[in-house]
Amino acid sequence: MFGGLCFMTGGNMCFGVVGDDLMVRVGPDRWEESLAMPFVREMDFTGRSMKGMVYVSSEGLGEDKTLHQWLEAGLDYASSLPPKS
Repeated sequence: MFGGLCFMTGGNMCFGVVGDDLMVRVGPDRWEESLAMPFVREMDFTGRSMKGMVYVSSEGLGEDKTLHQWLEAGLDYASSLPPKS
C-alpha cells in the first residue's frame, strides 16, 4: 500500500516501515503532539499530509525504549478502532 512493510491489528494499520523511516498511525488527537517531537515529520506519502500519521526517521529510533514507545502509540490507536471483518 505504501511501498513498505505494514503491521496491522484487527484489520487496522498501526505502524510500518517505509525506507529507513518508521510510519506510525498515532491518530488525529496525538498528531500535533507527535509532530513536536524530535525526528518526526508529517506523513505526506501522497503529496499531502495525512493527519494522524507520522514518519519517525531512523535517527529518532536509536533507543529500544523510544522504538517501543512509538510502536505502542500505533498499536494503542489502531486497537481503539472497530475491527474490520
